[in-house]
Order: sequence, then C-alpha cells, then structure tokens
Amino acid sequence: MQSNAIRLDFRSDTVTRPTAQMRAAMAAADVGDDVLGDDFTVQALEARVAAVFGKDAGLLLPTGTMANLAAIMSHCQRGEEYLCASGAHTYLWEAGGAAVLGSVQPQPLPVRADGTIPIEDLHAAVKDDDPHFAVTRLVTIENTFAGRVLPREHLAEVVEFARERKLATHLDGARLFNAAAALGVDVGYLAEGFDSVSLCLSKGLGAPLGSVLVGDAPLIARARRWRKMLGGGMRQAGIIAAAGLYALDHHVDRLIEDHANARALADGFMGIEELTVTPPQSNVVFVDLAPELATRLSQALRELGIAASFWPGGRMRWVTHLDVDRVAVGEAIAAVREVAESRR
Repeated sequence: MQSNAIRLDFRSDTVTRPTAQMRAAMAAADVGDDVLGDDFTVQALEARVAAVFGKDAGLLLPTGTMANLAAIMSHCQRGEEYLCASGAHTYLWEAGGAAVLGSVQPQPLPVRADGTIPIEDLHAAVKDDDPHFAVTRLVTIENTFAGRVLPREHLAEVVEFARERKLATHLDGARLFNAAAALGVDVGYLAEGFDSVSLCLSKGLGAPLGSVLVGDAPLIARARRWRKMLGGGMRQAGIIAAAGLYALDHHVDRLIEDHANARALADGFMGIEELTVTPPQSNVVFVDLAPELATRLSQALRELGIAASFWPGGRMRWVTHLDVDRVAVGEAIAAVREVAESRR
C-alpha cells in the first residue's frame, strides 16, 4: 500500500510531518555551508543541545543511526567492544554498522522486564586483558528502551559501574525527552554522567530529520571526522537545524499528550478479549495476539487506511505522536475491536 493511502499512521513517531509553523521556520533559516563551518543555525542548534546536557559541544547528523555509530567509533578503536542491551537499537536495528564499518564488536546482554541490565551482568561481561578477547571500552544505554522508561537510579548505577571499570558511556537518547516527560524531570538530569548523548529530532519532537550528538570537545571533533567519512557532512543544513530549534521550543511540553493518547489506546485495547496489552510508559504500546488474528487485522486495517507495525509471531506496536489525536485513537480502537470480535 502506498503511504499516501494511510489516513491514521501509528507505525512510528518518525512518520510525523513538519507543521506549517515549523516549515515557516525552516524557510526563514539563516543558512551557510556547514561542512565549512559557515551555517550559524546549525551552530545554534548544536550549542543549545550541548547546553541542555551540560556538554562542551554538539554535532548535527542526518540520522540517529549515524549519531550512534559516530559516537561508538569515537569512543572505540578497531578490535574493541561495547556493552549493550540485547534489544538495543545500536545492536539490533542499525544494520550492524558498528561491527561492519567500525570493526567494533557489540556485546549484547539480557535485560530485565523493565528494560534495565543487571549491573552484575555488566561486570561479568567486561573482558580480561587477554589477547584472545576484544577490549571492552564502552557501555551504551538506551532510554526509552522499547517504550520503557529507565529510572535515573539505574542510569546512575550504570555510570558508577563504568567509572569503576574505566569504561566510556554513551546514552542513546533518541526518545530521551519522552522519558523525561514521563518522569516529570529535566531531560539533562537523565543524562548526567554520560560521556556522550545522542538526541533524535525526528521522533517525538516532530522534525523531518536530524539527530544531535553531544559530548566533550575532543570526542565531538573525532565524531565530526567520522561524520565526514560516513557521508553525513551536509551543506545548507540550517534548514534542518531550524526545524530542530522549533521543535525544542514548541514540541517538548506537548509530549505528555502523546503519552496520554498511548494510555487511552492501551485502555481501549485492554477491553478486547483477543488482545494482551502491555501498559505503556511513554508513547509506545505493544499488543500480543494470535498470529492468525494479526494477519486478518493487518489486512483489515490496511483497507481502512490505519497503519500499525505488525511483527512476526503475533505482536503489534502502536506509537502515538503529534499527527494522531484522541479522535484517531478512538477510531483505531473501534476498528481493531470490530475485526477482533467479528469471528466470534
């Protein structure tokens, strides 16, 4: 099905389109050649995000995948490794880039039901100084993790572990503003102690593209070189940066609306006998159902112009965002209910 046939799109918060006001900000952006260091709007965005997280410098990259890859390659050398959760985006959803392009080995670790990695497992995964092993250099944490909000206490525990074992730390904060909104805390508070943080502008914040990596000045200098090598150097990128600045000004406080819509969606699905719903902590709702029903439901929703993510084995993922309101949530619930109850 072509994307223009989709009326209500719950596949991801990456599907949002820039608002008219954001487009106006992009059109009015003061631009220059960012590769040559001449784009003042990009510089303003990088400085602002760095300040939010208390870091020296920032770097705008086209995607979150590239931001995470540049961070890992800036922290690690060939033949070294990073520790991460087994379902982490850097490990599972980024095409193996760290291993393929950076020659950096991921060491995935099991997570608890709440998305946290047991600290004892992190300690056990650190390799001895032995030529048989990759050198453990970095630990990466993702927040939110599959929609789950990691508490600040766990993040502090990971930072303490890393310092004890002399490891660097990277926080994949693609949806970190969602985590902060869910906890009612300042987003910088959740990133305290991490050596680098990546922030995605094109998810809950609603910009059309772009991620910002922040850290100390030497790390960002290395990341800038990797960005060039990876093909991520952009010219008049102020158009993109202007969208990010607008999002920071106007789309952060409204994230609680997405969370409320996710809870309403989950509550509606919980009333349907065929579905098993995981209560959401942010803007992501997971639903388990019989594979046969998932197949029927996928087809039926497609015909109605409603899109969600269907995964193998009978699992759905629904993500709320600024382009779906409470009316859309109600229509989605009604459509799923009708299909689920039609075979009774």
